[in-house]
Amino acid sequence: MHNHRTTITQFIIEEQRQIPGATGDFTSLLNDIVTACKVISNLVSQGALIGVLGGAGTENVQGEDQKKLDVISNEVFIKANEWAGHLAAMASEEMDDVYQIPSQYPRGKYLLTFDPLDGSSNIDVNVAVGTIFSILRYKGKSVSPSAEDFLQRGTEQVCAGYAIYGPSTMMVITTGRGVHGFTLDQNIGEFILTHPNMIIPVDTQEFAINTSNLRFWEPPVKRYVEECMAGKKGPRGKDFNMRWVASMVAEVHRILTRGGVFIYPLDSKMKAIGQEGKLRLLYEANPMSFIIEQAGGATIDGKHRIMDVQPSDLHQRIPVILGSKNEVELLGKYHQEIV
Repeated sequence: MHNHRTTITQFIIEEQRQIPGATGDFTSLLNDIVTACKVISNLVSQGALIGVLGGAGTENVQGEDQKKLDVISNEVFIKANEWAGHLAAMASEEMDDVYQIPSQYPRGKYLLTFDPLDGSSNIDVNVAVGTIFSILRYKGKSVSPSAEDFLQRGTEQVCAGYAIYGPSTMMVITTGRGVHGFTLDQNIGEFILTHPNMIIPVDTQEFAINTSNLRFWEPPVKRYVEECMAGKKGPRGKDFNMRWVASMVAEVHRILTRGGVFIYPLDSKMKAIGQEGKLRLLYEANPMSFIIEQAGGATIDGKHRIMDVQPSDLHQRIPVILGSKNEVELLGKYHQEIV
């Protein structure tokens, strides 16, 4: 039985064979990302045993308090990916500026963006966290790519994926040919294909939103949630369940597994401080949108498809609504009705 299991490396190589003129660079880059995620998985699983829980006493570029594991995971990702010659540069949610490849290493043709530890507010309470990444092509000529080189629409992504560090560690990836999930077999240290061709049901009775912000919501979101809460006797004619993990990776993974809709809308509290949303376009919204759409779901910022948005800043934020197609389309309709 074990002899016929497909490893993530084998899967990526077979995927790359479908692409004319592929050099193997992409396969090697994904392997380096996989290695980084294995290291982070190990750190997360040991937690307090190795003293990596708690705050780091620093803030990231967004002014958010960093956890020790945010800082460590960021370093792990950089060290795993800077040396092999596949990347022109990297950008991380945890760093102000573009990370240039050190001069002693060769330059490659790809750009990597990542959120090294998504949902890190959950680390200390032992709830699932994850890593999100996106691969873009480097189209410039300079040996030192600028922030502008990363400002590509989500539709231009070569690959997107995430690792989720839960009861088991999984990695979910898309290269634009469906979505595939791999589970880390701790005995052999390999990710094994366990969830081929993941598909999101078009209908759902589950939504995820932080209802403590209800008083700040815009009318379309308030209307949608109130209709869901009204249950069978309301306009939707069915009962809904609500979920909220405060870890985007965990929310998206649940939606990929059984359907649902995840809503992190723009609200009056964000507007008051000049914020355009909570989640980052390059490190969270775009990679997750690529995965969700490839699995048959939909993603919008309210009125527009997220992957069509032209990024204007390395750390740009955006409202996010994603998941089961029919629910996302209904939310989009409610947003369109409000001029």
